[in-house]
Amino acid sequence: MERVLEPEVMDTPEEADGYDEMDHSAPNAAFVQRLVELGAGGRMLDIGTGPGHIPLLVCEHVDDAYVVGVDLAEHMLRHARRHRDASPFKDRVEFQLGDAKGLPFPDASFDTVYSNTILHHIPDPQPFLADAWRVLKPGGTLLIRDLFRPPTPERARELVQLHAAPATPYQQELFRASLCAALTPAELRETAQQAGLEGAQVVVDTDRHMSLQLARTAVES
Repeated sequence: MERVLEPEVMDTPEEADGYDEMDHSAPNAAFVQRLVELGAGGRMLDIGTGPGHIPLLVCEHVDDAYVVGVDLAEHMLRHARRHRDASPFKDRVEFQLGDAKGLPFPDASFDTVYSNTILHHIPDPQPFLADAWRVLKPGGTLLIRDLFRPPTPERARELVQLHAAPATPYQQELFRASLCAALTPAELRETAQQAGLEGAQVVVDTDRHMSLQLARTAVES
């Protein structure tokens, strides 16, 4: 199946509200667990933070974490700030408006850089991956997780029924469109190599998720 792009920025109130209301608790928990396994900690960057659920979950499980979340959608950040302000970890999280393809941070400024399911929103992911690599300190932890594109439209619909059956029709369509806009593991591996991410590994995590990852102990300091 050919890649079918979707809008790069989900910045209408309907899109932000619909995404915030979806139940991502299980994938988010698995994502944070992988961060812990990779040795994540310290000053952390969440690229494409969306409604800001993951930074708060990170702070719950990583004692020394301070998370900066960036997103290009102001309506998403409205939800993120609301969740942060109601959290006991509000002093360890900040949110900024920012573009994943041109991050407003100096080189090597974060101990951990991660993103969860924004790769499929970016038509050309190479600049995004290169910039994520640029702001990561030597010896740091990297985790870029996304959906991967199924081989056929029929398989995409099967995955929607498997994992989003209780969701609203609008939320189901968001999920289906995201699957169709995602890369394949082979495409992600090639793009990472072109972006210069030396040593990063592509792992297929589930029937719909893949990760580009680098553990803290897997790189030279």
